[in-house]
Amino acid sequence: MKQFLVNSVGRLDMICWILVITFFCGCSLIFNGNFNQSFIAAGGVVLVMILIGLSIEVIIETLKDVRGLGTITGFITNGPELVCLIVGLLVGDVLFAASTPLGSNFMNPILLITAALVCRVFLKTLKTNWRYSLTCILLTAGLAVSFYAVPIHYHMFWVVIALAVSGVLFIKRPPEEAEESMEEEFIAKWSMIPAIVVLIFAGYFLDPVVSFASQQCHAPKGVIGFFVLATLSSWPEFKCCLALLNRRKYLAAILNITVSNITNIWLAIAGVATYFFMTGPKI
Repeated sequence: MKQFLVNSVGRLDMICWILVITFFCGCSLIFNGNFNQSFIAAGGVVLVMILIGLSIEVIIETLKDVRGLGTITGFITNGPELVCLIVGLLVGDVLFAASTPLGSNFMNPILLITAALVCRVFLKTLKTNWRYSLTCILLTAGLAVSFYAVPIHYHMFWVVIALAVSGVLFIKRPPEEAEESMEEEFIAKWSMIPAIVVLIFAGYFLDPVVSFASQQCHAPKGVIGFFVLATLSSWPEFKCCLALLNRRKYLAAILNITVSNITNIWLAIAGVATYFFMTGPKI
């Protein structure tokens, strides 16, 4: 287990941690914020990032010889989006509830490309089922855009179309083959359950911790959103892609992103349906 934890933390992780701390502490000096509180808050962001990364590694390690690994991780890494959706519905704001999962549909492909470049397998990843990958990414991104393009009282029509399109994309996803692992198993299968719990709660607290850090460093919200929130909110998917590509599971990494995009559409569908069930359509 000790060796596993050491291998789970790479140079890229440490660089990201340093950049996060430097960003918030630097902003506190530039914008006359509270340096000490900014440093503490940045440390909290790093801690959450560590928990997310370790959770992803545990989940993949326990499922490394299971067929459909990419599909499974595509569902699991959407745990934080699910929590944000529920929070939005509890406050009665369907647009806010759907914004997190739908917004991730634009960041996920960028993260896949970034992970492929970091792992130096960009061309190999690009050639792996590229027709399905491109079709799925474009359609799910288009559905996300169309959600905001139609009036709220027409969202039930959007639900029907989105359900049909996403359903076909999920059914048509390329099959994954199980790979027999010759490595010694360091982690018990039951470890996946606490790892999923940690992943969901760490993903949920990531945004509040970043928001607290932004308040302490007094950085403009636009700067925080563009450089920090957009990246850190999708950290689970990015870490998952890195872990899969490092194991040369190209199709699994692609399906992690495409299934995540499909799941985001389903979360938005569930949010809209729940909202209209509770309030009734207003036409």
